Amino acid sequence: MSLSFCGNNISSYNIYDGVLQNPCFVDALNLVPHVFLLFITFPILFIGWGSQSSKVQIHHNTWLHFPGHNLRWILTFALLFVHVCEIAEGIVSDSRRESRHLHLFMPAVMGFVATTTSIVYYHNIETSNFPKLLLALFLYWVMAFITKTIKLVKYWQSGWGVSDLRFCITGIMVILNGLLMAVEINVIRVRRYVFFMNPQKVKPPEDLQDLGVRFLQPFVNLLSKATYWWMNTLIISAHKKPIDLKAIGKLPIAMRAVTNYVCLKEAYEEQKKKVADYPNRTPSIWLAMYRAFGRPILLSSTFRYLADLLGFAGPLCISGIVQRVNETQNGTNNTTGTSETLSSKEFLENSYVLAVLLFLALILQRTFLQASYYVTIETGINLRGALLAMIYNKILRLSTSNLSMGEMTLGQINNLVAIETNQLMWFLFLCPNLWAMPVQIIMGVILLYNLLGSSALVGAAVIVLLAPIQYFIATKLAEAQKSTLDYSTERLKKTNEILKGIKLLKLYAWEHIFCKSVEETRMKELSSLKTFALYTSLSIFMNAAIPIAAVLATFVTHAYASGNNLKPAEAFASLSLFHILVTPLFLLSTVVRFAVKAIISVQKLNEFLLSDEIGEDSWRTGESSLPFESCKKHTGVQPKTINRKQPGRYHLDSYEQSTRRLRPVETEDIAIKVTNGYFSWGSGLATLSNIDIRIPTGQLTMVVGQVGCGKSSLLLAILGEMQTLEGKVHWSNVNESEPSFEATRSRNRYSVAYAAQKPWLLNATVEENITFGSPFNKQRYKAVTDACSLQPDIDLLPFGDQTEIGERGINLSGGQRQRICVARALYQNTNIVLLDDPFSALDIHLSDHLMQEGILKFLQDDKRTLVLVTHKLQYLTHADWIIAMKDGTVLREGTLKDIQTKDVELYEHWKTLMNRQDQELEKDMEADQTTLERKTLRRAMYSREAKAQLEDEDEEEEEEEDEDDNMSTVMRLRTKMPWRTCWRYLTSGGFFLLFLMIFSKLLKHSVIVAIDYWLATWTSEYSINNTGKADQTYYVAGFSILCGAGIFLCLVTSLTVEWMGLTAAKNLHHNLLNKIILGPIRFFDTTPLGLILNRFSADTNIIDQHIPPTLESLTRSTLLCLSAIGMISYATPVFLVALVPLGVAFYFIQKYFRVASKDLQELDDTTQLPLLCHFSETAEGLTTIRAFRHETRFKQRMLELTDTNNIAYLFLSAANRWLEVRTVRSSHDFEMEAQQKGGLVQRGSQL
Repeated sequence: MSLSFCGNNISSYNIYDGVLQNPCFVDALNLVPHVFLLFITFPILFIGWGSQSSKVQIHHNTWLHFPGHNLRWILTFALLFVHVCEIAEGIVSDSRRESRHLHLFMPAVMGFVATTTSIVYYHNIETSNFPKLLLALFLYWVMAFITKTIKLVKYWQSGWGVSDLRFCITGIMVILNGLLMAVEINVIRVRRYVFFMNPQKVKPPEDLQDLGVRFLQPFVNLLSKATYWWMNTLIISAHKKPIDLKAIGKLPIAMRAVTNYVCLKEAYEEQKKKVADYPNRTPSIWLAMYRAFGRPILLSSTFRYLADLLGFAGPLCISGIVQRVNETQNGTNNTTGTSETLSSKEFLENSYVLAVLLFLALILQRTFLQASYYVTIETGINLRGALLAMIYNKILRLSTSNLSMGEMTLGQINNLVAIETNQLMWFLFLCPNLWAMPVQIIMGVILLYNLLGSSALVGAAVIVLLAPIQYFIATKLAEAQKSTLDYSTERLKKTNEILKGIKLLKLYAWEHIFCKSVEETRMKELSSLKTFALYTSLSIFMNAAIPIAAVLATFVTHAYASGNNLKPAEAFASLSLFHILVTPLFLLSTVVRFAVKAIISVQKLNEFLLSDEIGEDSWRTGESSLPFESCKKHTGVQPKTINRKQPGRYHLDSYEQSTRRLRPVETEDIAIKVTNGYFSWGSGLATLSNIDIRIPTGQLTMVVGQVGCGKSSLLLAILGEMQTLEGKVHWSNVNESEPSFEATRSRNRYSVAYAAQKPWLLNATVEENITFGSPFNKQRYKAVTDACSLQPDIDLLPFGDQTEIGERGINLSGGQRQRICVARALYQNTNIVLLDDPFSALDIHLSDHLMQEGILKFLQDDKRTLVLVTHKLQYLTHADWIIAMKDGTVLREGTLKDIQTKDVELYEHWKTLMNRQDQELEKDMEADQTTLERKTLRRAMYSREAKAQLEDEDEEEEEEEDEDDNMSTVMRLRTKMPWRTCWRYLTSGGFFLLFLMIFSKLLKHSVIVAIDYWLATWTSEYSINNTGKADQTYYVAGFSILCGAGIFLCLVTSLTVEWMGLTAAKNLHHNLLNKIILGPIRFFDTTPLGLILNRFSADTNIIDQHIPPTLESLTRSTLLCLSAIGMISYATPVFLVALVPLGVAFYFIQKYFRVASKDLQELDDTTQLPLLCHFSETAEGLTTIRAFRHETRFKQRMLELTDTNNIAYLFLSAANRWLEVRTVRSSHDFEMEAQQKGGLVQRGSQL
């Protein structure tokens, strides 16, 4: 054994000239550092680590990075690669010797093991944050550096140089060992863990101290980042338990919307300062985005460059492998040297070395490509979050006149949120392609020219000339998509009208009439979809046909121009290069299209950000109301019996104003005062003019007047929502020197509650809409619901006050929505309450109940300042102060007696109107008594029926729980492929089209396999004749016919798939519409309107536009894989042995990934809708939010919704990267292609 280490020749052990003069003993010396490291680290790793880990609580896989973390991992990977080269060189050199010399590769093997152990050892030390144990690594790198340096010096003294591979490998290892030694010295310097009195203690990152942070990609080590190893736990656990929001946790701080908003806002404000002195210039959002997110984009571009350059290693290695195989078969391989040392050229000409290099190059290419994808996706998500925060912040400061005058519509805001931000995000995803594509094209053309000469330029010209056609098709696709979107919007509008008025339609049996109208619009949409499907199929056809046409033109030109037959190495390497060259040209049209859309989106976004904002009034700077528990009144209110027919209640003649609420004008406390006010909606013309009013503190002020006289505008002007042309709105302060009761009350002097004329509800529960962010108090909540007569309506709801209402919830009537808004204003612990016509959507009974219980009792007994806009003149008798308006001005102001005395004509006019209203009241009360009883009976019956149904459902759920205690049935449904749904979609397209698609697909891929086989036979002629000369006509004709057939079948398959998808979309929408419109009323009462609309909007859009190209891609990839497996198995049957474990591994990978991906996709969809709805509801209720001064709360809610959606999207992206890394699809394609071509060459040479 000892003899075999240095060889069987005794002269190999000669040490007469010194030990270091013997290369075998020098190699043995290089074993010492590796043995030392293994001897030191193995006991620590396998013996003492258990007790150490029990003392240190580790939350995540890697929670602390020492200085130089990433550099250490990169150097270690490089060192491992050099060790592999050293092992290969030693084995090849040993094969040239007569006896076995283990010293040529044994130290390299030990070095590989020691280097692997060093990084494992470092990872565990870093995980436990115990740097003192790094001293062993420091000693190892020092010893390795010294021994390798000695070896390099001895080689230099022996006359070796850079032409010798062993000398180059040794020199590289000296450099790498020296750099790793420097990294260890830097750790000692920074952490001060040895030779220092005060070690530097480092805490884990702030994110990882939060147990809710589960997205670990920024914190794990480099290997885990590259392989997404940290995702294994989540992917595997998804097969046992569905992934929910709790499982994915929170975003790291650096990825949260508020963090990125601050960065983008600072950059944007900097741009605004630069253009402040130039009135004609606007701040550049592009520069702001570059300053905020430019660094990660540059990093992603670097990764993309490296991946593209490594991609060209595939064709070069394939060329070398095929050439070596061909030379071996012909007996012309002269690469076997006679020297005992191996040169770099000889090493790179070895087929096995080329195969290993090909494998490693493809692994690195996919790693860099996935890293580039991840960085761009993360940056795009961060940009979207920052833009959403900027848009939302602008919405909260948006001038009301912009919305009221139509300058900025709700639809435009929704488009900014849902479309424009996504356009910029997707542009950022594709951004690295802008500068990566020229490099790919230039490199591809150069390599093709080097292989095939001028004939390669013909194929490249074909690709370049056909690229404009691709761009033309992409442009037409965008136009067809826009046209389809217009018809889709119209169809959704009609569908929404049907769903909102479904009760009326069913009452008059008009369902089919309105359904026919929707179908007519759908036919117009389908006509536009036909155009879209046509251009989509042409795009798919061009993607498949251009490579075939380019290869055909190149090979035919080469055959007739040069007169020489194709060499196998040239043919199959050029095929790979053509596939690489075609990809950027296909992406060019897509990137340009998204770039144009991004420019348009930035223009719209810039216009929005520069739009007018609301003025900052002094009262808005006050603090929000104090905690609700400090309120001492109305902790419980008993319902009061009201005699609704009390005679003379609303007659002015019998009115006597209560002296309890009146104070002399000279001494009364004024809550709000407007002096010489002129207010406008932004048009420059005064909507309200000469406004001089005062609102007494703690009293009921009523604002009356004809429709359109400016009553609602007056409230909005007080709230600061209108543009102040002249005058001032003054909110009085509490005189702290007066120890009055009001001065010691718990409520804030400036707190306001507001109920708008148009009811506005949150997409939340009834309870959340009423409490509106205030702490829940059961007694006060009950008092408010009773005062607003909401309890009977709440009892009808499926889940009581926990039922979700709003756009995505249960549909409510206008009166119910109005009373909930009034209840919200009553519930708030505020000093001032503004009610804008709260009786407009209420009947007589509910109006009377709300006035008596809600306003006169609940509010006035608490001495809260109330401003009530109303048309109900019969309630004027309860007013402490009246403001009469006409044509945008104040006609009269004062008490009812003051108006009776000073303006008799106005008083008599009111009296006439009130007498008329009293007569209508008596008639309505008699007529509505029966209606009220029927309504009560119907509600009672409905409640019983709903309760019985819920009880039946509870019993069924209990039975299901008994049968499936462990939720095994649910898990089986999650993990099972929905084959029935897939079959239903395929059959909806028609059996004929389904058969035609399958047949044409099989025929097309058979022709593609025949093209490869024919090309292998053609190139084998060069090997058989060995002259390079042959009759090309036969092979060119056959190759041309097969390529023509392949191009024609590409067109047939693309058209068939799109046509089948269009037919399926037509039938599925027709069935869905009829199924929904014929459903029972109960279905529409219990199913949220938004949920139904989603089936007709998002889901229908996926069926119309996304499933057909996805189906084409799925079938194409599947058949390509099967044909490749078949060809390899035919050429190399031994491949079937390796196919079994590969198939098993792929099965389990897709099994786990499919379940996790589905859960994450559902989370992304379900978290996106609340975010969009939050923007929509904020824009609709902007006045209410600002009146309550809840901007901060709504901002926080928006940030939470944004982060929730972003974390779901990030995990979905990471899961896709996890799958890509494990399947390494492109790498397998290259390897399969190399084996397939090599096997075909071998099979063709045997024919």
